[in-house]
Amino acid sequence: MYILKSIAFFNKLNLWILILLYIPFKGTGQSLQTHSKGLKDVYQSYFTMGVAASVLSLQGEEAQLIKKEFASITPENAMKMGPIHPEENRYYWKDADSIVSFAQRNGLKVRGHTLCWHEQTPAWLFKDSKGNRVSKEVLLSRLRSHIFTVMQRYKGKVYAWDVVNEAIDDHPDTYLRNSLWYQICGEDFITKAFEYAHEADPDALLFYNDYNTERPEKVERICRLIKSLKDKNVPIYGIGLQAHWSIFEPSTAELENAIRKYAALGLKIQITELDISVYPWEKEKRALRPGESDAYTPALEKQQINKYKEVFQVLRAHRKEITGITFWNISDRHSWLDEYPVQGRKNYPLLFDQQLKRKKAYFAITKF
Repeated sequence: MYILKSIAFFNKLNLWILILLYIPFKGTGQSLQTHSKGLKDVYQSYFTMGVAASVLSLQGEEAQLIKKEFASITPENAMKMGPIHPEENRYYWKDADSIVSFAQRNGLKVRGHTLCWHEQTPAWLFKDSKGNRVSKEVLLSRLRSHIFTVMQRYKGKVYAWDVVNEAIDDHPDTYLRNSLWYQICGEDFITKAFEYAHEADPDALLFYNDYNTERPEKVERICRLIKSLKDKNVPIYGIGLQAHWSIFEPSTAELENAIRKYAALGLKIQITELDISVYPWEKEKRALRPGESDAYTPALEKQQINKYKEVFQVLRAHRKEITGITFWNISDRHSWLDEYPVQGRKNYPLLFDQQLKRKKAYFAITKF
């Protein structure tokens, strides 16, 4: 009898120990259930959380991470005009189809990127059979054909498109970028791209997408463009803030100002290409300098944690204006910033490290 009572006592004791161990997790919001949630779950009532990826990430541990953490996917390069439409009478669908199929199998939304851009555009687009520059009418006809072909293939599968990308010039004193699109068509290529896109898929959400969208002088020029489109009743739904930011910028005041001004024009906002570099912004490509370090130091890590925390405090405060956030690449294992602007300089701009583990910055934006 004594032995049976002792067993019962120790069983009860073990039960109370388990209960006491569970209470601190529950109280701090870090229960096992909470820990198992992904970004998409934590932010479910705030934004659609997405990621840009290539077909190489659709299998193995990267695919598992995408499915756990994100609710939306953007083809990093597969839907850009150069890769998907390399020749006038030939489209390459394989990579884009694979990404869309992956999304459908796993219940992910798809953001299309991008229909009209001055880069990654095939050379044939601007030339006739003799190699001469085409007329405005021919170029717009080719643009319409491209937009209709691509959008109708993915109609009902892609919920939003970056229609026009980076049309504002980099120089503060110049309005629109002097691209071949602009040289041949003037501002009309922007208007027509949105009109064609709406005609091809009236249900798709249509965005203008650009970088440095928080710098005050560029905010004004972007607002000028958006206002001109809306004054002409051009069907534009929102603006994509690429958000290729760094630990040095933007400031909270700059980000707040930009969001308010874009929202005042009646636009919804999406963060479309988010990463936070540990280096200052540079536009022009250059070689790695002698002695230039690319170590992810504790000081840089701390600055990055603070910047992510600061940025997401602002974004959460504007949950009514912001409908989605997409990270550009999955983890520090690979980022486009490893090659740009400095070839071969390792960057660490994302929430997951090179082993696909959550970084401290991840927890800085999920504990709130």
